[in-house]
Amino acid sequence: MADTKTFVVNAPAWIDLSSTDPAGSRDYYSKLFGWKAEPEKDPKAGGYAIARLAGQDVAGIGGQQDPNAPSAWMIYIGTRDADATAKKVEAEGGKVVAPPFEVMDVGRMAVFQDPTGAFIAAWEPKTMNGFGVQRKSGAYSWAELNSRGIDKAKQFYKKVFGWGEKVSPMGEGQGDYTEFKLADESIAGAMEMNPMVPKEVPSYWMAYFGVRDVDKEHKKATELGGKEMVPPSDFPGGRFSILSDPQGATFGLLSSDQ
Repeated sequence: MADTKTFVVNAPAWIDLSSTDPAGSRDYYSKLFGWKAEPEKDPKAGGYAIARLAGQDVAGIGGQQDPNAPSAWMIYIGTRDADATAKKVEAEGGKVVAPPFEVMDVGRMAVFQDPTGAFIAAWEPKTMNGFGVQRKSGAYSWAELNSRGIDKAKQFYKKVFGWGEKVSPMGEGQGDYTEFKLADESIAGAMEMNPMVPKEVPSYWMAYFGVRDVDKEHKKATELGGKEMVPPSDFPGGRFSILSDPQGATFGLLSSDQ
């Protein structure tokens, strides 16, 4: 998938970063991926910036809504009716953290937690569909759920968004990897949280960005102030790494041939 012309219901439609230091985050990702990210001029936007790659919308960067929350990326799932989605979330054991609300004239959003505690959001578009481009170098490429209770999470996402699944073993002692499917397309991944992860770390969704050379971009990401979490590693579909940015938000790099 390259340039995104149509809005897809029940698939990732947007990502944004809530940062303890939005200016620092804009600078970091702009240097890393070649984004241009300037805060919106409308004061109603509260300093929110739309990051663009070659003129196409790729992500949002803004300040925190909760001053006690850490910097974190949020995955938004597309919907035509955020209120109906919120009702489904509650009916299937999730929690509505922020009920659907207007985002100026561009759309409506809501924030939820799945039954295992991972945060996920919904985006109902008006004047903005979401991604202008994805699955290209420098743009969003994949979303992945690390869950403390993956079976419960999979049932939730199946009932709320209609996601199917393809399960594959990751290797001896590593458990299974689930690809969430919408129709015949894999749209996101999921796995059980590694038991070695400290108990205070909750279930979470993570965004991966496409790069042509994971090793090269990983090195650049650390030189710019990021911290290595998982070094560049091979997997059946290519190569990946995981880092935290200078503000503490976790993200991944994923090999992309585009």
